[in-house]
Amino acid sequence: MIENFVDEYKSKLRTPEEAASVVKSGDWVDYTSTLGMPVLLDRALAARKDELSDVKIRGNLIAGPIEVAECDPTQEHFVYHSWHCSSYERKLCDRGLCYYIPMVFHNNAAYYEFFIQVNVVMVSVAPMDKHGYFNFSVNTGVAGPICEKADIVIVEVNENMPKIHGGYSECIHISEVDYIVEGDHEPFKNFLPIEPREVDRQIASHIIPYILDGANLQLGIGSIPNAVGELIAESDIKDLGMHTELCTDAYLKLHESGKLTNKLKNIDRGKGVFGCAVGSIELYDWLDDNHGIAAYPLEYVNRPSIIAQLDNMVSINGCVAVDLYGQVAAESSGSRQISGTGGQLDFLAGASASRGGKAFICMTSRYKSKTDGEYHSRILPQFNGDIITSPRSQVYFIATEYGVVNLEGKSTWERAEDLISIAHPEFRDMLIKEAEDRKIWRRSNKR
Repeated sequence: MIENFVDEYKSKLRTPEEAASVVKSGDWVDYTSTLGMPVLLDRALAARKDELSDVKIRGNLIAGPIEVAECDPTQEHFVYHSWHCSSYERKLCDRGLCYYIPMVFHNNAAYYEFFIQVNVVMVSVAPMDKHGYFNFSVNTGVAGPICEKADIVIVEVNENMPKIHGGYSECIHISEVDYIVEGDHEPFKNFLPIEPREVDRQIASHIIPYILDGANLQLGIGSIPNAVGELIAESDIKDLGMHTELCTDAYLKLHESGKLTNKLKNIDRGKGVFGCAVGSIELYDWLDDNHGIAAYPLEYVNRPSIIAQLDNMVSINGCVAVDLYGQVAAESSGSRQISGTGGQLDFLAGASASRGGKAFICMTSRYKSKTDGEYHSRILPQFNGDIITSPRSQVYFIATEYGVVNLEGKSTWERAEDLISIAHPEFRDMLIKEAEDRKIWRRSNKR
């Protein structure tokens, strides 16, 4: 006989205002990630601004608006933090209303278990099923460990949340929940995939020859991964697998083209694995109640030892700049926070250890500055004070529209030569001179 949870549900049901009243001055409150953002509770908490001081809130990849950040520009009452900035959270950082938390994603659960305080977690979930479980949906990658650590767990039932099948920790039982909030929610924003530019397709075209039948793909977010997905969909490559921290519309395109079957994976065979998802309504519809999909915590998805078990693991991520030593800046421009460390290091290590695996860092060779209107090289002589995401000792393939180079096992002069070969021609002479000044250029190489 199935247990009836109606009475327990009613006993824990609160208005958003009642539930938000448990937050005290000085508390740490967690909003988890992506669609897990508790819209009604955030609004109710922001309304308590004048009653509270020094309440610290954490989130990640939240589309916004975040009322607790917007309502208090002085930050006397609420202080917002993110461990991977969305475009909205990046703008909050620009306004001084968000502080970045450096975090390597496969350690996400361990950070919370051992180091991070959570007084209250507020998380959006799908409606409770007949067994008393609330599904974390596309927020599975992070929500479980946070709820396990929290002193008080409040779930906000969002009727729009897709229900995602999972490997583990994709749900929370009502017995582990302190309060439940209900209410009407706006439909989710329809984040359409970024349309690849011609330069993105050129970069993708250099990567495609490295992707074999049966390869397992991790695609980051942005126009270059979208271009890779687009070109694969048009290619003869078949029987690809999905193992990615972030699921985007690129995977939906691969599925629709018949390329994504997951049937040759060494682990989780037949299942496309992901941690979190951000994208279109069509993407969420595809993930909803799909037995060919499994959501896991990031401690599993991003752990290099798990990634390494997948043969022909191909990781494709973007960056802001690379220097001639092979160091990669992927999360900031100077001191300006753009995104986060995320899983780039995890997949560099995991894909490199995979049998037949390859890890690509991609970028256009140059960019046009909004400040001076001039073009600047993304391949730099040497970083000076920039935040390094990936150390030179772990960087594998680098790709621009001028080709792909492999830096593994290369000396300093070999790295300089390879990177200059894929720099924009306009900057190559300058980079050669800079390499000479740093004594990482062999004069015989100059052609």
